[in-house]
Amino acid sequence: IKASGSLHEFLMDIHADYGPMASFLFGPQLVVSICCPDLYKQYLKTFDRPASLFEFLEPLITANSIQFANGAEGRMRHSAYMRSFGDSMVKNYYPMLQKFASDLTRSLQLEAKETHIPLRKYMFAFAIKAMLRGAYGKYFDSDEEIHKLRAAYDVCWTDLEHRLLGDLPVEGSKRDERFEKNKKIMYDIMQKVLDDRRSNPPENDERCFVDALIDLDVSEDVKKSDMLTVLIAGFHTTGLLLTWCLYYLAKHEEIQDKLLGEIEAVLGKDGVVKADNVHQLPYLRQVLNESLRCSVLAPFAARVQSTDVEIGGHTIPANTPVLMALGVTLCNDEFYPDPEIFDPERFTEENMKNRPSLAFEPFGFGKRKCLGYKFSMAEFSVLIPTLIRHLKVELVPGQVVTPMFGLVTTPTDEIWVTVSERK
Repeated sequence: IKASGSLHEFLMDIHADYGPMASFLFGPQLVVSICCPDLYKQYLKTFDRPASLFEFLEPLITANSIQFANGAEGRMRHSAYMRSFGDSMVKNYYPMLQKFASDLTRSLQLEAKETHIPLRKYMFAFAIKAMLRGAYGKYFDSDEEIHKLRAAYDVCWTDLEHRLLGDLPVEGSKRDERFEKNKKIMYDIMQKVLDDRRSNPPENDERCFVDALIDLDVSEDVKKSDMLTVLIAGFHTTGLLLTWCLYYLAKHEEIQDKLLGEIEAVLGKDGVVKADNVHQLPYLRQVLNESLRCSVLAPFAARVQSTDVEIGGHTIPANTPVLMALGVTLCNDEFYPDPEIFDPERFTEENMKNRPSLAFEPFGFGKRKCLGYKFSMAEFSVLIPTLIRHLKVELVPGQVVTPMFGLVTTPTDEIWVTVSERK
């Protein structure tokens, strides 16, 4: 895996050699990988997730996290959280997201055309603010608390990335103490959010994820672990989705212009994206889907079953982790000719009819689909039109942008752009 560069690239290699189903040893653990929509269908009803593949996250989110919760309790928690990010809830977030998008656009408008703008930095700032305010309520009206949480998160996440590569801290070392100190800052903030929400219960139309969490009959430690898990998964993925999308739009001026034409035709001069008009922007959705595909934003999902199961003519022993190599499927030229090319036309209604539905499942699928994918799509659907309507985005010449494939795919280095105000 290390020689290939990442788990995704390793999966690309072994599936190229062995076809849609392969197995390998991950340390002492046998792991099976599948990359075929027909094989995915057999896992639509499987909920449990193998903890062993994600154990590097445990020092931060703890064993209490929904990431590691299987069986009846895992299903109960996942279902409750999923409802808090359902259609009826997400539609209430559009005005808030529009305010944050407009604020960010005004900030960028103040930047001169010659100024080099760090794209990932700005997109992460938007995503974490939207996630904190949307999922945890008015406690995060204060930017000071957001900055405090973000600074602690950056320290801990950077340390986890080193651990994933085998660079483990020595217990009691300064590095270990620094990690634990910043972890405590985050958990203390999560506790303050819970205490504040209980003291100031919301109106029915202001309920959000944290309220669903408070209602659950689980321990305070479980609540805080799940709060941190959902936060990290939510803002990290969305921040990178927005980063990759704007990179592709900056790289392909003709696509940016076509998207602008749709935005102006549908929304007019001053209209904004709302829950009841977002469906009128099909090209925006095509750009979203192609950004998810071309970036290989989430390269794999994983499931495990407690009994032997037959799949693809093979018996998979009980408790064997099965990887769904989603990124391999997204790069398969059978479904996506010239897969390295960014082309939103792949996702016209007509072209989508010619592919199996499970050939495009960037948020995972089945019983354990990403909890907040609808909220993430709403963030995208508000921010991208707001920015593109007012600003032309261009890449700073001379930079080479390369992906680094992990749990989520990130640019190896910051992406630098310039913006100019549209007349």
